[in-house]
Amino acid sequence: MNNDHPKVNFGKTGVLLVNLGTPDSTSWWDIRKYLKEFLSDRRVIEVNPFLWKIILNLFILTFRPSKTAKAYKEIWMKEENISPLRYYTIKQTEKVKSIISSENLIVDFAMRYGNPSINSKMLSLQESGCENIIVLPLYPQYAAATTATVCDEVYRTLMKMRWQPSLQIIPHYESEPLYIQAIVNSINHKLSNINWKPDLILASYHGIPKKYFDKGDPYHCYCHKTSRLIKETFNKDIPILTTFQSRFGPQEWLQPYTDKTLENLPKDGKKNVLVISPGFSSDCVETLEEISIQGKESFLDSGGEKFDTIPCLNDNEDHIKLLVHLINKSIRK
Repeated sequence: MNNDHPKVNFGKTGVLLVNLGTPDSTSWWDIRKYLKEFLSDRRVIEVNPFLWKIILNLFILTFRPSKTAKAYKEIWMKEENISPLRYYTIKQTEKVKSIISSENLIVDFAMRYGNPSINSKMLSLQESGCENIIVLPLYPQYAAATTATVCDEVYRTLMKMRWQPSLQIIPHYESEPLYIQAIVNSINHKLSNINWKPDLILASYHGIPKKYFDKGDPYHCYCHKTSRLIKETFNKDIPILTTFQSRFGPQEWLQPYTDKTLENLPKDGKKNVLVISPGFSSDCVETLEEISIQGKESFLDSGGEKFDTIPCLNDNEDHIKLLVHLINKSIRK
Protein backbone atom coordinates (compact mmCIF):
# COMPACT_ATOMS: atom_id res chain seq x y z
CA MET A 1 0.00 0.00 0.00
CA ASN A 2 1.32 3.42 -0.94
CA ASN A 3 1.39 5.58 2.20
CA ASP A 4 2.28 8.64 0.12
CA HIS A 5 -1.20 8.80 -1.42
CA PRO A 6 -2.74 12.24 -0.75
CA LYS A 7 -5.66 12.24 1.65
CA VAL A 8 -8.97 12.39 -0.20
CA ASN A 9 -12.22 13.34 1.51
CA PHE A 10 -15.29 11.67 0.05
CA GLY A 11 -18.75 10.29 0.71
CA LYS A 12 -20.61 13.52 1.49
CA THR A 13 -23.37 15.57 -0.12
CA GLY A 14 -23.31 19.36 -0.16
CA VAL A 15 -26.26 21.73 -0.36
CA LEU A 16 -25.61 25.29 -1.50
CA LEU A 17 -28.28 27.98 -1.15
CA VAL A 18 -27.54 30.82 -3.59
CA ASN A 19 -28.94 34.34 -3.41
CA LEU A 20 -28.32 37.34 -5.65
CA GLY A 21 -25.67 39.07 -3.58
CA THR A 22 -24.90 42.17 -1.60
CA PRO A 23 -22.10 44.70 -1.10
CA ASP A 24 -19.78 44.05 1.83
CA SER A 25 -20.54 47.50 3.22
CA THR A 26 -22.17 50.80 2.27
CA SER A 27 -18.84 52.38 1.32
CA TRP A 28 -18.53 53.84 -2.17
CA TRP A 29 -15.80 51.39 -3.17
CA ASP A 30 -17.63 48.29 -1.92
CA ILE A 31 -20.79 49.41 -3.70
CA ARG A 32 -18.82 50.06 -6.88
CA LYS A 33 -17.12 46.67 -6.70
CA TYR A 34 -20.47 44.94 -6.29
CA LEU A 35 -22.13 46.88 -9.10
CA LYS A 36 -19.23 46.21 -11.44
CA GLU A 37 -19.49 42.45 -10.96
CA PHE A 38 -23.27 42.49 -11.25
CA LEU A 39 -23.50 44.78 -14.28
CA SER A 40 -20.64 43.04 -16.09
CA ASP A 41 -22.68 39.84 -16.30
CA ARG A 42 -23.64 39.23 -19.94
CA ARG A 43 -26.85 37.56 -18.77
CA VAL A 44 -27.90 40.71 -16.93
CA ILE A 45 -26.92 43.26 -19.59
CA GLU A 46 -27.40 41.94 -23.12
CA VAL A 47 -25.85 44.71 -25.20
CA ASN A 48 -22.71 45.00 -27.28
CA PRO A 49 -19.98 44.11 -24.75
CA PHE A 50 -17.43 46.60 -26.10
CA LEU A 51 -19.91 49.48 -26.00
CA TRP A 52 -21.24 48.44 -22.60
CA LYS A 53 -17.76 48.28 -21.10
CA ILE A 54 -17.22 51.94 -22.02
CA ILE A 55 -20.62 53.03 -20.68
CA LEU A 56 -20.23 50.99 -17.50
CA ASN A 57 -16.73 52.15 -16.57
CA LEU A 58 -16.91 55.77 -17.69
CA PHE A 59 -20.41 56.68 -16.60
CA ILE A 60 -22.36 54.16 -14.51
CA LEU A 61 -19.55 53.16 -12.14
CA THR A 62 -18.65 56.83 -11.70
CA PHE A 63 -22.08 58.13 -10.74
CA ARG A 64 -24.34 55.24 -9.69
CA PRO A 65 -22.41 53.97 -6.61
CA SER A 66 -23.32 57.13 -4.64
CA LYS A 67 -27.03 56.70 -5.37
CA THR A 68 -26.93 52.98 -4.59
CA ALA A 69 -24.95 53.58 -1.39
CA LYS A 70 -27.61 56.02 -0.22
CA ALA A 71 -30.30 53.37 -0.76
CA TYR A 72 -28.32 50.72 1.13
CA LYS A 73 -27.67 53.09 4.02
CA GLU A 74 -31.45 53.46 4.43
CA ILE A 75 -31.91 49.73 5.09
CA TRP A 76 -28.49 48.60 6.38
CA MET A 77 -28.66 46.57 9.62
CA LYS A 78 -26.30 48.69 11.67
CA GLU A 79 -26.05 46.47 14.74
CA GLU A 80 -25.13 43.40 12.67
CA ASN A 81 -23.32 45.58 10.07
CA ILE A 82 -24.71 43.58 7.17
CA SER A 83 -27.44 43.97 4.58
CA PRO A 84 -30.84 42.39 5.25
CA LEU A 85 -30.35 40.06 2.29
CA ARG A 86 -27.15 38.64 3.78
CA TYR A 87 -28.73 38.47 7.24
CA TYR A 88 -31.74 36.47 6.07
CA THR A 89 -29.72 34.21 3.76
CA ILE A 90 -27.52 33.30 6.73
CA LYS A 91 -30.60 32.69 8.89
CA GLN A 92 -32.19 30.52 6.19
CA THR A 93 -29.01 28.47 5.91
CA GLU A 94 -28.71 28.01 9.68
CA LYS A 95 -32.32 26.91 10.05
CA VAL A 96 -32.19 24.50 7.10
CA LYS A 97 -28.91 23.15 8.49
CA SER A 98 -30.49 22.57 11.91
CA ILE A 99 -33.14 20.35 10.29
CA ILE A 100 -31.29 18.31 7.66
CA SER A 101 -27.56 18.64 8.30
CA SER A 102 -25.76 15.44 9.26
CA GLU A 103 -22.30 13.92 9.26
CA ASN A 104 -22.58 13.29 5.52
CA LEU A 105 -24.65 16.34 4.55
CA ILE A 106 -23.17 19.85 4.52
CA VAL A 107 -25.41 22.91 4.09
CA ASP A 108 -23.91 26.27 3.11
CA PHE A 109 -24.74 29.45 1.19
CA ALA A 110 -23.18 31.64 -1.48
CA MET A 111 -23.92 34.84 -3.37
CA ARG A 112 -23.94 35.11 -7.15
CA TYR A 113 -22.30 38.54 -6.86
CA GLY A 114 -20.13 39.61 -3.97
CA ASN A 115 -19.14 37.43 -1.05
CA PRO A 116 -19.08 34.56 -0.31
CA SER A 117 -18.71 33.61 -3.96
CA ILE A 118 -20.14 30.51 -5.61
CA ASN A 119 -16.63 29.53 -6.69
CA SER A 120 -15.21 29.63 -3.15
CA LYS A 121 -18.13 27.69 -1.65
CA MET A 122 -18.19 25.05 -4.39
CA LEU A 123 -14.47 24.45 -3.88
CA SER A 124 -14.94 24.30 -0.12
CA LEU A 125 -17.70 21.69 -0.43
CA GLN A 126 -15.65 19.60 -2.83
CA GLU A 127 -12.59 19.74 -0.58
CA SER A 128 -14.77 18.69 2.35
CA GLY A 129 -15.60 15.45 0.54
CA CYS A 130 -18.85 16.34 -1.21
CA GLU A 131 -19.13 13.95 -4.14
CA ASN A 132 -22.64 15.30 -4.78
CA ILE A 133 -23.62 18.96 -4.70
CA ILE A 134 -27.20 20.25 -4.75
CA VAL A 135 -27.56 23.92 -5.70
CA LEU A 136 -30.72 25.82 -4.76
CA PRO A 137 -30.99 29.24 -6.45
CA LEU A 138 -33.29 31.29 -4.23
CA TYR A 139 -35.35 32.57 -7.15
CA PRO A 140 -38.88 31.13 -7.28
CA GLN A 141 -39.42 32.26 -10.90
CA TYR A 142 -36.77 31.30 -13.45
CA ALA A 143 -35.11 34.03 -15.51
CA ALA A 144 -31.93 33.94 -17.55
CA ALA A 145 -30.61 36.91 -15.54
CA THR A 146 -31.07 35.10 -12.21
CA THR A 147 -31.29 31.30 -12.15
CA ALA A 148 -29.35 30.79 -15.38
CA THR A 149 -26.46 33.00 -14.32
CA VAL A 150 -26.16 31.02 -11.07
CA CYS A 151 -25.88 27.88 -13.18
CA ASP A 152 -23.27 29.56 -15.40
CA GLU A 153 -21.06 30.32 -12.41
CA VAL A 154 -21.49 26.83 -10.97
CA TYR A 155 -20.48 25.28 -14.31
CA ARG A 156 -17.48 27.61 -14.64
CA THR A 157 -16.27 26.37 -11.26
CA LEU A 158 -16.78 22.71 -12.22
CA MET A 159 -14.73 23.23 -15.39
CA LYS A 160 -11.66 23.93 -13.25
CA MET A 161 -12.06 20.91 -10.96
CA ARG A 162 -9.98 17.81 -11.48
CA TRP A 163 -12.45 15.63 -9.55
CA GLN A 164 -15.90 16.95 -10.30
CA PRO A 165 -18.78 16.13 -7.98
CA SER A 166 -22.14 15.14 -9.41
CA LEU A 167 -24.44 18.13 -9.64
CA GLN A 168 -28.14 18.84 -9.20
CA ILE A 169 -29.68 22.25 -9.73
CA ILE A 170 -33.06 22.66 -8.07
CA PRO A 171 -35.21 24.40 -10.71
CA HIS A 172 -37.72 27.20 -10.39
CA TYR A 173 -40.52 26.58 -7.89
CA GLU A 174 -43.07 29.23 -8.85
CA SER A 175 -45.99 26.80 -8.57
CA GLU A 176 -44.79 24.60 -5.69
CA PRO A 177 -47.82 24.27 -3.36
CA LEU A 178 -45.74 24.90 -0.21
CA TYR A 179 -44.43 28.12 -1.74
CA ILE A 180 -47.87 29.36 -2.74
CA GLN A 181 -49.30 28.50 0.67
CA ALA A 182 -46.41 30.26 2.40
CA ILE A 183 -47.14 33.44 0.43
CA VAL A 184 -50.88 33.23 1.18
CA ASN A 185 -50.14 32.62 4.87
CA SER A 186 -47.96 35.73 4.93
CA ILE A 187 -50.78 37.79 3.38
CA ASN A 188 -53.31 36.49 5.91
CA HIS A 189 -50.90 37.16 8.76
CA LYS A 190 -50.50 40.78 7.66
CA LEU A 191 -54.27 41.22 7.24
CA SER A 192 -54.85 39.96 10.78
CA ASN A 193 -52.43 42.58 12.11
CA ILE A 194 -53.85 45.68 10.45
CA ASN A 195 -57.18 47.33 11.23
CA TRP A 196 -58.09 48.27 7.65
CA LYS A 197 -59.08 46.41 4.51
CA PRO A 198 -56.94 46.94 1.40
CA ASP A 199 -58.62 48.04 -1.81
CA LEU A 200 -55.91 46.12 -3.63
CA ILE A 201 -52.91 43.87 -3.06
CA LEU A 202 -50.03 44.67 -5.39
CA ALA A 203 -47.79 41.70 -6.24
CA SER A 204 -44.56 43.37 -7.33
CA TYR A 205 -41.90 41.28 -9.06
CA HIS A 206 -38.46 42.35 -10.23
CA GLY A 207 -38.67 43.36 -13.87
CA ILE A 208 -36.60 42.38 -16.90
CA PRO A 209 -36.23 44.22 -20.22
CA LYS A 210 -39.12 43.41 -22.54
CA LYS A 211 -36.70 42.34 -25.27
CA TYR A 212 -35.57 39.43 -23.02
CA PHE A 213 -39.21 38.28 -22.90
CA ASP A 214 -39.49 38.72 -26.68
CA LYS A 215 -36.43 36.46 -27.09
CA GLY A 216 -38.13 33.68 -25.14
CA ASP A 217 -37.35 34.23 -21.46
CA PRO A 218 -40.22 32.54 -19.52
CA TYR A 219 -39.93 34.78 -16.45
CA HIS A 220 -43.01 36.90 -17.23
CA CYS A 221 -45.18 33.78 -17.54
CA TYR A 222 -43.87 32.30 -14.28
CA CYS A 223 -44.65 35.52 -12.40
CA HIS A 224 -48.22 35.57 -13.66
CA LYS A 225 -48.56 31.87 -12.87
CA THR A 226 -47.52 32.54 -9.28
CA SER A 227 -49.99 35.41 -8.99
CA ARG A 228 -52.80 33.28 -10.41
CA LEU A 229 -52.13 30.49 -7.93
CA ILE A 230 -51.95 32.99 -5.06
CA LYS A 231 -55.35 34.40 -6.06
CA GLU A 232 -56.88 30.93 -6.27
CA THR A 233 -55.51 29.89 -2.88
CA PHE A 234 -56.12 33.25 -1.17
CA ASN A 235 -59.76 33.17 -2.23
CA LYS A 236 -60.81 36.50 -0.70
CA ASP A 237 -62.58 39.49 -2.23
CA ILE A 238 -59.42 41.59 -2.40
CA PRO A 239 -58.06 41.93 -5.96
CA ILE A 240 -54.39 41.13 -6.61
CA LEU A 241 -52.55 43.01 -9.37
CA THR A 242 -49.19 41.92 -10.82
CA THR A 243 -46.60 44.64 -11.51
CA PHE A 244 -42.85 44.85 -12.18
CA GLN A 245 -40.25 47.01 -10.44
CA SER A 246 -36.57 48.01 -10.52
CA ARG A 247 -36.20 49.30 -14.08
CA PHE A 248 -32.67 50.17 -15.18
CA GLY A 249 -31.83 52.21 -18.27
CA PRO A 250 -34.04 53.77 -20.95
CA GLN A 251 -35.37 50.63 -22.68
CA GLU A 252 -38.86 49.22 -22.17
CA TRP A 253 -39.25 46.66 -19.37
CA LEU A 254 -42.08 44.34 -18.40
CA GLN A 255 -45.24 46.28 -17.61
CA PRO A 256 -47.18 47.48 -15.72
CA TYR A 257 -44.47 49.27 -13.77
CA THR A 258 -44.82 49.16 -9.99
CA ASP A 259 -43.82 52.80 -9.43
CA LYS A 260 -46.20 54.17 -12.07
CA THR A 261 -49.01 51.96 -10.77
CA LEU A 262 -48.55 53.25 -7.21
CA GLU A 263 -48.73 56.83 -8.50
CA ASN A 264 -51.95 56.15 -10.41
CA LEU A 265 -53.88 53.93 -7.97
CA PRO A 266 -55.25 56.80 -5.81
CA LYS A 267 -56.65 58.46 -8.96
CA ASP A 268 -58.54 55.23 -9.64
CA GLY A 269 -60.02 55.20 -6.13
CA LYS A 270 -57.59 52.63 -4.74
CA LYS A 271 -56.33 54.52 -1.69
CA ASN A 272 -55.57 51.60 0.68
CA VAL A 273 -52.90 49.26 -0.67
CA LEU A 274 -50.81 46.33 0.50
CA VAL A 275 -47.69 45.36 -1.46
CA ILE A 276 -46.11 41.90 -1.52
CA SER A 277 -42.96 40.85 -3.40
CA PRO A 278 -43.35 37.12 -4.16
CA GLY A 279 -40.24 36.91 -6.34
CA PHE A 280 -37.82 37.88 -3.56
CA SER A 281 -36.84 35.17 -1.08
CA SER A 282 -35.38 37.72 1.34
CA ASP A 283 -36.08 41.35 2.08
CA CYS A 284 -33.46 43.49 0.39
CA VAL A 285 -32.83 46.96 -1.02
CA GLU A 286 -35.49 46.41 -3.70
CA THR A 287 -38.22 45.61 -1.17
CA LEU A 288 -37.17 47.70 1.83
CA GLU A 289 -35.96 50.87 0.12
CA GLU A 290 -37.57 50.86 -3.31
CA ILE A 291 -41.01 49.71 -2.15
CA SER A 292 -41.33 50.35 1.61
CA ILE A 293 -39.73 53.83 1.45
CA GLN A 294 -39.85 55.21 -2.10
CA GLY A 295 -43.03 53.41 -3.12
CA LYS A 296 -44.86 54.40 0.02
CA GLU A 297 -43.84 58.05 -0.31
CA SER A 298 -44.93 58.15 -3.95
CA PHE A 299 -48.28 56.51 -3.19
CA LEU A 300 -49.12 58.83 -0.30
CA ASP A 301 -47.97 61.93 -2.21
CA SER A 302 -50.35 60.91 -5.02
CA GLY A 303 -53.35 60.84 -2.69
CA GLY A 304 -53.13 57.39 -1.15
CA GLU A 305 -54.25 56.98 2.44
CA LYS A 306 -53.04 53.64 3.80
CA PHE A 307 -49.97 51.75 2.59
CA ASP A 308 -48.18 48.74 4.01
CA THR A 309 -45.89 45.98 2.82
CA ILE A 310 -45.91 42.26 3.50
CA PRO A 311 -42.43 41.00 4.42
CA CYS A 312 -40.69 38.49 2.19
CA LEU A 313 -40.70 34.92 3.44
CA ASN A 314 -37.22 35.50 4.87
CA ASP A 315 -36.50 32.91 7.57
CA ASN A 316 -40.07 32.26 8.67
CA GLU A 317 -41.21 28.72 9.43
CA ASP A 318 -43.16 28.25 6.19
CA HIS A 319 -40.17 29.27 4.09
CA ILE A 320 -37.77 26.94 5.87
CA LYS A 321 -40.28 24.10 5.45
CA LEU A 322 -40.40 24.88 1.71
CA LEU A 323 -36.60 24.97 1.32
CA VAL A 324 -36.18 21.70 3.23
CA HIS A 325 -38.87 20.10 1.05
CA LEU A 326 -37.14 21.19 -2.17
CA ILE A 327 -33.77 19.92 -0.95
CA ASN A 328 -35.15 16.60 0.32
CA LYS A 329 -36.75 15.91 -3.06
CA SER A 330 -33.31 16.19 -4.67
CA ILE A 331 -31.60 14.08 -2.01
CA ARG A 332 -34.10 11.26 -2.51
CA LYS A 333 -33.61 11.11 -6.28
